[in-house]
Amino acid sequence: MATPEKRRVPRRRKLGLDEYVTGVRAGDRAVLGRAITLVESNAPTDQAVAQQLLVALMPHTGKSHRIGITGVPGVGKSTFIEALGTNLTAAGKRVAVLAVDPSSGRTGGSILGDKTRMNKLSRDPAAFVRPSPSSGSLGGVSRKTRETMLVCEAAGYDVMLIETVGVGQSETLVADMVDFFLVLMLGNAGDELQGIKRGIMELADMIAVNKCDGDNLKHARLAKRDYSSALRLMRAAHPDWRPPVIMTSALENTGLDVLWEKIDEHRGLFDGNGELQARRRKQMHHWMWSMVDERVLSAVRTHPRVAALAATLEDEVLAGKTTPTLGAQAILKAFGHDPD
Repeated sequence: MATPEKRRVPRRRKLGLDEYVTGVRAGDRAVLGRAITLVESNAPTDQAVAQQLLVALMPHTGKSHRIGITGVPGVGKSTFIEALGTNLTAAGKRVAVLAVDPSSGRTGGSILGDKTRMNKLSRDPAAFVRPSPSSGSLGGVSRKTRETMLVCEAAGYDVMLIETVGVGQSETLVADMVDFFLVLMLGNAGDELQGIKRGIMELADMIAVNKCDGDNLKHARLAKRDYSSALRLMRAAHPDWRPPVIMTSALENTGLDVLWEKIDEHRGLFDGNGELQARRRKQMHHWMWSMVDERVLSAVRTHPRVAALAATLEDEVLAGKTTPTLGAQAILKAFGHDPD
């Protein structure tokens, strides 16, 4: 019996820089997806083209409203983002959702389920949902998400909704790349779910108590009062803005109109007093130096002389034969930098 011939899948033609720029600017979703894949790539050849693309697109960026969204476990971020995004597209806005998923620390795999969870929004022609693996690297989250955001802005999306991984330091990274940071909370959860760090509360431009429907309503009102009291005890990040606490139900689509009015109010205020542009300049400055830190660390770790010494130095530090400081000095000396 003859073996059926395998069907050959034709390789996609590589796009040139001008084709990328033209396609992104025209809002071509296929080209947009390929451009984002390019900027997410760690391959040196891809990165060289990606940086040229970003330079070409930079004059067409910066006009969108950048909103970071985080929340405690079980708060319903995906349902909330889909409801908010659908409301915004119905109002004539183009919305990009950049959902950063946690990656497996062992395999590097990623749970890219946001397109499934945001089924309606994913099919909306005025929306673009892009799940993106963090690859276990907070620096990777920062670079890939920032650069993806710029590409989507150049493609004409008015609103960026950036969902955080929701674990530890990633919230701080996302708060440092957006104009407005929204924290979603629950009204009927126990203390174990409400153990959100004070530092995250201090980053919030607004707190939304979500799932305010049915039997949750009573608990939500109490939670709103408690969070309002807690915020009054904290020093506001900016003297012109006191973070409000509101109640929402993504399931019933209630409170989301009030939420967007507050976000718009914040945008008008900070655009008018120059704080928005000052914040973005500060973010770009911080982004550049964080990239320097990440790449210098990577260069040190992968240097051949450092790699040859690392295991021995680690063993000596763990055995108490030398100090961490002396170990670090030996690594830097092997790299070519004499600490003395």
